[in-house]
Amino acid sequence: MVKYHKYHDYWRKGEVYGAIQDEESPRHGLFCRNSSYSKRARPKLLYFMFITFLYCCLILAPHYLTFSSTFSLLYSFGVDDARLFLEADANASLCSFVHNGTICCDRHSVRSDICIMKGDVRIDANTSSVFLYRGNNLSDYVLGPSDSDDDNEVLQHEKISPYTRKWEPYAMGTVTQLNLVVKKGNPGSSRHCDVQHNVPAMFFSTSGYTGNLYHEFNDGIIPLFITTQHLNKQVVFVILDYHKWWIMKYGDIVAELSDYPVVDFSGDNRTHCFPEAIVGLRIHDELTVDPSLMKGNKTIRDFRNLLDRAYWPRIRGLIQDEERQAQLSPLPAASVDILKEKRDLEKPKLVIVSRNGSREILNQDSLVNLAEEIGFSVEIVRPVRTSELARIYRVLNASDVLVGVHGAALTHYLFMKPGSVFIQIIPLGTDWASDTYFGESSFKFGLKYVAYKILPSESSLSDSYEKNDPVLLDPDTVNQRGWEVTKEVYLDNQNVRLNLRRFEKRLLRAYYYTIAKKKGHFPIQSQ
Repeated sequence: MVKYHKYHDYWRKGEVYGAIQDEESPRHGLFCRNSSYSKRARPKLLYFMFITFLYCCLILAPHYLTFSSTFSLLYSFGVDDARLFLEADANASLCSFVHNGTICCDRHSVRSDICIMKGDVRIDANTSSVFLYRGNNLSDYVLGPSDSDDDNEVLQHEKISPYTRKWEPYAMGTVTQLNLVVKKGNPGSSRHCDVQHNVPAMFFSTSGYTGNLYHEFNDGIIPLFITTQHLNKQVVFVILDYHKWWIMKYGDIVAELSDYPVVDFSGDNRTHCFPEAIVGLRIHDELTVDPSLMKGNKTIRDFRNLLDRAYWPRIRGLIQDEERQAQLSPLPAASVDILKEKRDLEKPKLVIVSRNGSREILNQDSLVNLAEEIGFSVEIVRPVRTSELARIYRVLNASDVLVGVHGAALTHYLFMKPGSVFIQIIPLGTDWASDTYFGESSFKFGLKYVAYKILPSESSLSDSYEKNDPVLLDPDTVNQRGWEVTKEVYLDNQNVRLNLRRFEKRLLRAYYYTIAKKKGHFPIQSQ
């Protein structure tokens, strides 16, 4: 992630620098530095006309030569001009327009590649291929005439692994690589359509770091929303490295993005045919949606609204089940429960995301007692891989404050309502990750984010290291030894024992903020 941010900033700076350097150069081949022509400048008129003619030839040449679409577009503008072009229009894409019978691949992002195929698209799971057949009667405008009349001649071949962490060899090594192939001629009987679709296909992988909640949302679900929400559910999801449990877990969300059953790429041997295919997902940043890059200026709030639509049918079913169960219960017990619920509803609700094994709050029971003394109604959530997300959504959607130690489970903050409080407990050595993965993104989401950085005395590492050891006093230096050291020392073998007198200040601020918010006042700012 560090490499990504540094590279991205450098790339942007390079663009700006390039634009400044070219400030006085001719624009479109006709711009002159002076507003009037001197006699000495007139003989150069023919020269500039020649340059203009040459420039136009370079723009038109790719349309008549056989190059990949990415190569053609870059060199239509020239590499530097293409970068300036993209910077000028953030909504523009290298593949915003694709000719029928062609593949266009946008590989400029450090995070992911995306290819678009348009025309007679057919999948072949046996060879991990997606074929695009370009009939002999189709114009040769883009790809150019072929030197051979042989049927099924390969005109273009692209390779892509449709996952959003292309800079990480380990993650990408688990992802199926697809061959995208343009062939001349007709497919014939050898690859006839078993299933004909009239909407585009969306190819993506559920491999990589799938199994970790953070990565499931950051690398998969949110990019899926970014890439397909504008299609208004008229898209078929074709999943590589298919997992049944993934569909069980995220089926409610998938149903809000597509009206069609998903296709298991390797498990379905039928030939599926599509008029268009999108291969790979777009990703913006950690757990966020950049409205400047979205059609209709959609934001992460729109994604949150999608979650609301996805989970509320199931939540209503759970509520009905509970009401039926209450009717069957003895009246005195039911009355007591109802009275307790009414009292709790009047209190601000605080949810603790509990961990076991590492980065655990060792004095969690005392934390619960403290929060209840302040005036909170407290609920503890212990998410596991098989947890039903609709149940967790119900709890967090109704909460006012979320408290948890840095870790993947804090991704559940996406289930909270904007304006709620999110207190992230930051163990030693996790400052950068805590801020990058959850701090910045939760602020963009609209939560009142509070970062609680523990002291060395609040870390279980103080029991294993001398008080002047760099592990306690200088975690940055320790982290420079590499990821494996960070994981071993700070992530896998550290627990937290909160200084409750110190932490109480954050709870009090959250409590008074929540009370004021319920009354329609907002007296304090997030930090």
